[in-house]
Amino acid sequence: MTALISGLSDLADRYDVILSDVWGVIHNGRESFPAACGALAQWGETKPVVLISNSPRPSHSVIPQLDELGVQRAAWQAFVTSGDATRVLLSELAPGPAWRVGPDRDAPLYEGLGLDYADYDKAAFISVTGPYDDEVEGPGDYQERFEACAKRGLVMTCANPDIVVQRGDRLIYCGGALAQLYAQLGGKVLMAGKPYAPIYELCLVEAERLLGRPVDRSRVLCIGDGLPTDVKGANDQGLDVLFVASGIHGAETIGADGLNAKAVEDLLAADGLAATYAIADLVW
Repeated sequence: MTALISGLSDLADRYDVILSDVWGVIHNGRESFPAACGALAQWGETKPVVLISNSPRPSHSVIPQLDELGVQRAAWQAFVTSGDATRVLLSELAPGPAWRVGPDRDAPLYEGLGLDYADYDKAAFISVTGPYDDEVEGPGDYQERFEACAKRGLVMTCANPDIVVQRGDRLIYCGGALAQLYAQLGGKVLMAGKPYAPIYELCLVEAERLLGRPVDRSRVLCIGDGLPTDVKGANDQGLDVLFVASGIHGAETIGADGLNAKAVEDLLAADGLAATYAIADLVW
């Protein structure tokens, strides 16, 4: 059974390091959540917080966005993104050429990799960070081109496994939605972000650096709001996880009386997943 907790302070003595999701836990793409940021900052006074994000950009290029949204630097001590892990995959496929799918803001993913680029009909593989315009586009806008690429046997790398994220009060499609469609069409997809192992391996390296000693995996706590990414990733790695119910699954788990424990259990069970703990919003 998932244990409901009132705040992160309930777990302060149980864990040595936190791997915390970003979007949906400490901000929504438009503003930060002060209570959540404050909780991580309080934890960070004595123990490290490693942010683990499915952002398709390298972590160094995402930090300015966190600053602009008001996520204080005290809320984290290290930052690892899906972009960091995906660059390893892309370096193995260079020089391509790649059909690059995604907005211009994701360009830092490719810096220094020596990749060439081509349209879908001439590319050697596909690299996806998300839709070109996530305000208006969805997977269906790419189906015909993906069908052609799948028939040619092109591999797709996807730098953001998230299906959707919450931007303000809206849900928008991410790279994972495009990758899901490509796989359904028979295409092969490579991913390194959550829930896949490479990003967790990078995070645990950072945790060891911050702790100055080997990590005891039984004392690592993952925090996240996404079932197929945060919760599944933690489950697959044998790590405990705190499910933040008010994120992308808030409409299903939060009622007039607050967090609905049965709704959380039903939601997890439907996907064959387990959460060690659950909380409505991340607070201290």
